[in-house]
Amino acid sequence: MRGGALPLSSGRRIPLRFRYVSISAVGSVKIRLLLCCCVALAFLLLAFDCRHCPSLPPSLPLPGKGYTILINTWKRNDLLKQSIVHYASCRGVNSIHIVWSEPDPPSDSLQDFLRQATQMNSKEAKYMEVRFDLNQEDSLNNRFKEIKGLRTDAIFSIDDDVIFSCSSVELAFSVWQSAPMSMVGFVPRMHWLDKQRDSVEHYRYGGWWSVWWMGTYSMVLSKAAFFHKKYLDLYTNHMPAAIRDYVTKNRNCEDIAMSLLVANVTGAPPIWVKGLGMKSPKLEMLDISGEMFQIMWSGLWIF
Repeated sequence: MRGGALPLSSGRRIPLRFRYVSISAVGSVKIRLLLCCCVALAFLLLAFDCRHCPSLPPSLPLPGKGYTILINTWKRNDLLKQSIVHYASCRGVNSIHIVWSEPDPPSDSLQDFLRQATQMNSKEAKYMEVRFDLNQEDSLNNRFKEIKGLRTDAIFSIDDDVIFSCSSVELAFSVWQSAPMSMVGFVPRMHWLDKQRDSVEHYRYGGWWSVWWMGTYSMVLSKAAFFHKKYLDLYTNHMPAAIRDYVTKNRNCEDIAMSLLVANVTGAPPIWVKGLGMKSPKLEMLDISGEMFQIMWSGLWIF
């Protein structure tokens, strides 16, 4: 052996090895115990936080959450009841506003029925407001009057005779959330310039069968559509009065006016969402004079 050093005996190495193993085992157990304590503490803190964190009472929905249903009706209380009962059961509904333009105010029995029906059918643990927006004048412009104090940015505009499944409405709402300045709806339509008429410009307006045949659309109608609440203000207070006068005089085209208003503001097309709905089918093919479209596309209508 170099240097005359004697090798350590195996009897001395064995105790050192056992000592090392025992220390390692004890350290591993301590680490595991410490990790378990940390995990348990984390769960306790989470549980404490969930039980004691401040929250709004269930009767007060969070501001800006969900959507407001804006339903237009005219002397069809049975259809109105059916629609309200159905849409009250959809998730995300914050409140329901009924556009009322009839000469007589809604009866107490109708108001009581609708309020009770919404609370019984609502899946949300909150109070759902049902409000009649009364109008003195009978005009289709009433459906887009500005509403003060809305708690949501999203408006779901619907006719009283149109019912879409809650799953379809929830899908459309999620699409609208991804493009909140756009108009997102279930009822596509299309229009095109009719160049084969006289010297006055005329436009053709086609219903669903035109959309199906042509494979394209240019607007979605407000009879079943989501849009931002700011468009109520733009329609009522900033859109050229000649358009509203045309709607009042002809008792038509308010839905076209709203669709083109949104397109004018955004410079983008509407979004059509296919949904499961119920409504009596009818063929729509109309001639629309160029007067209204010329007003809409004039330089006066710039926001």
